[in-house]
Amino acid sequence: QVHLVESGGGLVQAGGSLRLSCSVSGDPFNEKAVGWFRQAPGKEREFVAAISWPGRNSYYVDAAKGRFTVSMDSSSNTVYLSMSSLQPEDTDVYYCAAGPTPSDSAEHYDYWGQGTQVTVSA
Repeated sequence: QVHLVESGGGLVQAGGSLRLSCSVSGDPFNEKAVGWFRQAPGKEREFVAAISWPGRNSYYVDAAKGRFTVSMDSSSNTVYLSMSSLQPEDTDVYYCAAGPTPSDSAEHYDYWGQGTQVTVSA
């Protein structure tokens, strides 16, 4: 069983930055990747970024490239999503998830956190 807990969301003005954290605990033996997704009410979860354990390879959706950075502290089993130049359209609930390999498909991941709200004001 793997347990993920997100933190770091909040309210920020347009152009600002936030760093989300995803603390991973349990027995992630078969889970070799962590992905970040976003979801608006009534919509499907959308891929944002992913990283392979222990942090050698990272992947991004086009809209995140150059603004978001996914990183990992393997010593503390924590994955970060650093977001800069945030815009109102980045407002959503952000989730981290653990899966066997990096993927942009939500169905690929086995375990999910509870989500953290990111709100960007104009």
